Amino acid sequence: MKADNEQRTGLLYGFGAYGMWGLVPLFWPLLMPSGAIEILAHRMVWSLAVVAVALLALRRWRWIGELVRRPRKLGLTALAASVISVNWGLYIWSVNNGHVVEASLGYFINPLVTIALGVLVLGERLRRAQWAAVAVGLAAVVVLAVGYGRPPWISLALACSFAVYGLIKKKLAMGGLESLTAETALLFLPALGYLLWLGVEGRSTFTSQGLGHSALLASTGLVTAIPLICFGAAAIRVPLSTLGLLQYLAPVFQFALGVLYFHEAMPPERWAGFGLVWVALVVLTWDALRTSRRSRARLAGAEAEAEAVASAAGPASAPAPSREPA
Repeated sequence: MKADNEQRTGLLYGFGAYGMWGLVPLFWPLLMPSGAIEILAHRMVWSLAVVAVALLALRRWRWIGELVRRPRKLGLTALAASVISVNWGLYIWSVNNGHVVEASLGYFINPLVTIALGVLVLGERLRRAQWAAVAVGLAAVVVLAVGYGRPPWISLALACSFAVYGLIKKKLAMGGLESLTAETALLFLPALGYLLWLGVEGRSTFTSQGLGHSALLASTGLVTAIPLICFGAAAIRVPLSTLGLLQYLAPVFQFALGVLYFHEAMPPERWAGFGLVWVALVVLTWDALRTSRRSRARLAGAEAEAEAVASAAGPASAPAPSREPA
């Protein structure tokens, strides 16, 4: 009963995390006339403030000393911070410049790019269904390139940057809150310096657009941290396969907003390209669920066999009763 309640709670956290990430395109236009780089800098500065308060409340500071003493890990963290800043900045720019649908495509094809990186960088071997999904994904990119009259650069850049970020995070093996703190701490001084420079140049919107606009810019820290905290809470309560399915909620919401709310164009060839991407994701998801079920069945079989061997060997291995005279 307790396990079921934990899983239900985890699902709610998962829906919350991916739901907020899916609805975030509604937030970035509220920050205009701030430019994408200024919004990004505020996001870095205020995110550090939010996660610092969270770490202070949880008293989780020991990892900082370990990180500082390991130059390679610190360097990978700096690389992760650089890559995710590119991803964040491009995403904000895309939403505020009428490319919500193309941005959502980036997160649809991200699992396919992640698989490709696994093969090229980690030397992983793909199953047939995975090869088929990647091939269909490549065909989708070709169809979309014809439809757009150019390769979908925004989608590809978002997918590749997030996949590289995921690869680095895999090597770092840090918790979500800790890694976000480390990344924003490394980005804090450049971001703060840029905001101060904007102020000196008279180009900052933080103080020139009213108190409400300033509050919205400051809230970028909460917009960044709250979904991540919900994601962390979901990750420890639900199976990885379930979490993998939930990740599609965000681009689905983003796509729906792009078409229904922002009224971005969707000509037939673009629908065809997105349709191929969705087919690839269905194949990928089906293969992942099938593999997960088989793994669980093999594990259960191995455990049952081990228990049978142990129970059969138990009486034979029991010590003989003492025959000493009374």
